[in-house]
Amino acid sequence: MRKNPVKEKLRRGEPSFGTWLSLGDLYATRVLARLGFDWLTLDIEHSAIDWSQATTIFAAVADAGCVPLARVPEGSHHYIKRVLDAGAWGIVVPMVDCEEQARIAVAAAYYPPVGNRSVGGGMHSMNFGATAGDYYNQANDNILVVLQTESPRGVENAEAIYSLPGVDAIFIGPNDLRFQMRKSDGEFPTAEQHEAMIQRVIAAGKKVKCPTGIHAMDPANALDRARQGMQFIAVGSDLRMMTQEAQRTLEVLRPQGEKKDVARY
Repeated sequence: MRKNPVKEKLRRGEPSFGTWLSLGDLYATRVLARLGFDWLTLDIEHSAIDWSQATTIFAAVADAGCVPLARVPEGSHHYIKRVLDAGAWGIVVPMVDCEEQARIAVAAAYYPPVGNRSVGGGMHSMNFGATAGDYYNQANDNILVVLQTESPRGVENAEAIYSLPGVDAIFIGPNDLRFQMRKSDGEFPTAEQHEAMIQRVIAAGKKVKCPTGIHAMDPANALDRARQGMQFIAVGSDLRMMTQEAQRTLEVLRPQGEKKDVARY
């Protein structure tokens, strides 16, 4: 059975770099999976991805030698079971604000006696190049569990969440964190306040020896975060890469044209 190299990198204290799959396009996915990213995360939380589409994308990423991950819509047993049985090698769970939410997500990702994941399916083992029996015996050592910190409440509960057995990494969604930090009148935090909250996450992860990561907007920022000690770092998305390159092309063709930003990630 193939081993999960991203999980092994995190254990060794090394940074890993990936990107988000927002388009759900098989052709684009196959190209990106062969370029050298450590992992690719299919965004099922915010993109219109159905289960059949997800299964095909996970298989394409795995067959290309890359690690397929899935950001689930929420940290429920149902969603986590579905993406892992569909062939994802790990999960990214959004909006984990407390220890109880973290425990539910972690348990759903692992087979008994460690967790409560249900046994069944066959796509999962195919993506690891294994028999079903080998997969059931070794999946708990290779499934990657990444929980997202995206609110001040999540930061307050950071040490309790990050120290739970089975949590491989913590991932900050900077946009959601910024929105969750808004005051009652809608005022956003300053850049300094936002960064201070991010640094609290990094510090908590270092204290309990849990890798941290973030969604960076460009390679330079990703490298800065790696120098700060982060290990699970996303750089943009397929949508952002396509949009930025198209915008650069149009800036040359029509330097006085209207600029539009349609891709946050």
